[in-house]
Amino acid sequence: MSNLPPLEGCQAWLDGSDVSGRLPAAVAVGWSGGADSTALLLALAGSGYDVQAWHVDHGWHENSAEESLQLARQAEAWEISFHSVRLSEPRSVNREAEAREGRYRAFSKLSREQGVSSICLAHHREDQAETVFMRLLQGSGVEGCQGMSPVRQHGDLKVFRPFLHLSRSLLRAALHRSGVTWLEDASNSDVSLWRNRLRNQTFPAMERAGVNPTALFLRWQRQAVKVASEIKSQVEHLQLDHNMESCSVTWEAWQNLAPPMRVYLLKRMMRRLFGATAVPGRRHILLVESWMQHGGSGGLDLSRSRLMRKDGRLCLVRKV
Repeated sequence: MSNLPPLEGCQAWLDGSDVSGRLPAAVAVGWSGGADSTALLLALAGSGYDVQAWHVDHGWHENSAEESLQLARQAEAWEISFHSVRLSEPRSVNREAEAREGRYRAFSKLSREQGVSSICLAHHREDQAETVFMRLLQGSGVEGCQGMSPVRQHGDLKVFRPFLHLSRSLLRAALHRSGVTWLEDASNSDVSLWRNRLRNQTFPAMERAGVNPTALFLRWQRQAVKVASEIKSQVEHLQLDHNMESCSVTWEAWQNLAPPMRVYLLKRMMRRLFGATAVPGRRHILLVESWMQHGGSGGLDLSRSRLMRKDGRLCLVRKV
């Protein structure tokens, strides 16, 4: 693509990522028009990938429709296929969660329409650190504090994050050197959004106190990955019996596990019944451990299911 501005070092960025060698030839990029996703779009296109730009207009400010048109014109100038979806106005109090769900619905729609089953997102080191911090504040355990995965499956769409090892400043410096401009999303300064409060207030306060928040939370993320791997190794060998209505393991195996391993095993059982996104909530984890301390007699109601001891097995049964 001769119209593309070259980004210095972009091939090395991709070669040094955890997704190196795993990206298909045809990929989409979730393109907001901001610096990070612009750098990703140009890096992939400049490295020879068949790239489409998928834009989601959240409609959060009055200029969003004009910005979508601006991005369409820029993509055309770069000879990159551009597709946009506009979301309806948020209805819930948690705009961030609703926006995320809306984006993935839009990406899934575009995937079906365009025949592209892989999308790259431009999350970087600072985004990862913010995610880990948010999950710590939410009371997440080891699994949640692993942060964002470089590769994961979301329904029929495979999601790649090639920039998790790179810093925001490196991406912006490369764009500056190439003379590439980007859009600054007005919502990034909206501190009513939780992530923005952490980014614009909490992290700077930590830095003023002499703490590097990105380094701190990325260290915790790496430790969480190691601990989660050890927990998984202790549980994965256990045989689960399951069908559409229930999932079970021997009571002896369940009883002999340490509490963190039981949490992981319960998650495995839930996912067998309800799909890959099912996880036990913190309240349910505490209820299960209290139930265990009292001998595991009777049964315990969880979301959409009931946990019980029956015929020498721990059974998770789907509620009717």
